[in-house]
Amino acid sequence: MIAYPVLSAMAYSLFRWDGIVRGGFAGAANFQRLLTQYPYSMRMVTAFWHNVWTFALTMLVQNGLGLLFAVLLAGRTWGARAYRAIFFLPVTLSLVIVGFLWQLFLNPVWGPVNKLLAVAGLAGLARPWLGDSQTALTTLILVNAWRWVGFPTIVFLAGIQAIPEEYVDAARLDGAGPGAVFRRIVLPLLAPQVNVIVILTFIGAFNWFELPYVMQGVTGEPSHTTDVLGLLFYRSAFGGVDTGNPDVGLGSAIAVVMFAVILATSGLGAVYLRRREIEG
Repeated sequence: MIAYPVLSAMAYSLFRWDGIVRGGFAGAANFQRLLTQYPYSMRMVTAFWHNVWTFALTMLVQNGLGLLFAVLLAGRTWGARAYRAIFFLPVTLSLVIVGFLWQLFLNPVWGPVNKLLAVAGLAGLARPWLGDSQTALTTLILVNAWRWVGFPTIVFLAGIQAIPEEYVDAARLDGAGPGAVFRRIVLPLLAPQVNVIVILTFIGAFNWFELPYVMQGVTGEPSHTTDVLGLLFYRSAFGGVDTGNPDVGLGSAIAVVMFAVILATSGLGAVYLRRREIEG
């Protein structure tokens, strides 16, 4: 279930393909085309940095808000159970539904986002969020964060609730305020949960495909500003306006590069974070 698709993609990347018909052995020719031949190399680099930006902003917004919400919910807030359900509800929605709904919300003519900005006296901030190359990718990342923020919230909340109360009580008896308790007690003891969230966020960011595809199409409009590695792989393997006819060899080469980047980075990251957790 896991090894066969991975090994098949590696094998496919070493052959020439006429559409979906396999030709002769090509060795590293597909990788050479991908990394050195225009426009493939340019598309690859652009999509890669979009994935990097996706990871960085997701860590800041989604996981930062998840930690904040978890801390608030752990403080015995009134209606905490209801809030947990509300925060987690978007995670249960289909990405197709999420993408369609946010396309409606962000419509530049009659969408509620721009109308609310106008009501708040911020009409100057209104714009075609998905049609502006300066805001399209960031908008997609924020929509994705809205959908997934409930997951880190639940993970962090479980970690906070597992911290022995004696530690917190002892710190308070020593005169530590809420900020000091969080920095000195809660955050260090959340290291296992932080490690899991960081690794899963990285894997998710570099495998990102569904939401950009649903909201912006297979070419990453406008003008490839929302293009990511997953979309580039799809266009290359099954054909697209900027990639020409289907090329399974080139698409498989992209898949292998994605797999290598994710495996190496997440593996090294897991070892590094685990070592810091033990040292802490």
